[in-house]
Amino acid sequence: MKTSTAYSIKTDINDASEEIKSKFAGINPKMVIFFSSSVYPAKDTARLMKEKFPDATVIGCTTSGEIISSGMLKNSIVAMAFPEEMISDIALEIVKNPGDTKNTEKAFESFGRHFGKPMSDLEFEDYVGIILADGLSNSEEKVMDKIGDLTNITFIGGSAGDDLKFEKTCIFADKETFTDAVLLAVIKPANGFDIIKTQSFSALDKKMTATKVDEENRTVIEFNGRPAAEEYASQLGVDTKKLPEQFMTHPLGVITDDDIFVRSPQQVAGSAVKFYCNIIEGMELNILKSDDIVESTRKDVNEKLSELKEISGLINFNCILRTLELESKNQTEEYAEIFENIPAIGFSTYGEEYIGHINQTATMLVFK
Repeated sequence: MKTSTAYSIKTDINDASEEIKSKFAGINPKMVIFFSSSVYPAKDTARLMKEKFPDATVIGCTTSGEIISSGMLKNSIVAMAFPEEMISDIALEIVKNPGDTKNTEKAFESFGRHFGKPMSDLEFEDYVGIILADGLSNSEEKVMDKIGDLTNITFIGGSAGDDLKFEKTCIFADKETFTDAVLLAVIKPANGFDIIKTQSFSALDKKMTATKVDEENRTVIEFNGRPAAEEYASQLGVDTKKLPEQFMTHPLGVITDDDIFVRSPQQVAGSAVKFYCNIIEGMELNILKSDDIVESTRKDVNEKLSELKEISGLINFNCILRTLELESKNQTEEYAEIFENIPAIGFSTYGEEYIGHINQTATMLVFK
């Protein structure tokens, strides 16, 4: 049994949601996950998708580009339907005002009541969490840190986008629409799951320590005791004025057990550097060098496919910065071809969640 995928590029959400429903004809899904462009009216999108699948748990968010097995899309809606046989159990919580960690704790208490045991006692091999966050809430680190305190279950997901307008991103849970919120879903897949994390970077032998940080605003004021922009540029051998030109190809990374967790710079702010995710004071980071996204992603996906023999469904949370790079190099078709024989959907995110909040990465939830 596999998931089913569908997409629509119809401009009216009434027509688009009806097309999705027609493509899932004959399926009575237990869960539907969808990702939709911000060109569609958010409240209508949430309401209509639930109306089309009234018996399913329906979740999703707005995007900065959509992904389906056959291509990378814009101004569209993509969806994945999970048949009853694939999902043994699912529980859903919305964390409003996610900057307050007490609200995450309350969500986990509710999960505990649903599953009949504390979340700390759930078997991490049997359950997986999905997180969809308001991509403009700056709350992902707090939520992910608190999740790490409360459970050993892996949570994976992405931060909602709005087609690079940076005005309003939305989370969808059944017929409701939320902002300044995080959706948490805990799932027990019937046949198990796996994770792929891929980032197309290698670490250079250039290290910097964040010696002064405004953590609340994701801004590094000093690296190695010097003004952050000046030290970053010096390490790369470029003039400070040209530092932003290096951001896409030379972000920073935290190295843990030879695994890279990317921290992408957003802009130079005076002599400081503002990032898309948090850097903690005292953190040591390597400067990274970009590799080929298509080549590295194909390698990681093919390795997992070889290991599992078959993938029943894949959800791809792909950083918008990766998408922009693929577009600039005319590689979007090549990237999509990696997934052509796998039931897959995904979206271009404003950040990725997996053991924290990261950037310039694709985190993928794989259903066996």
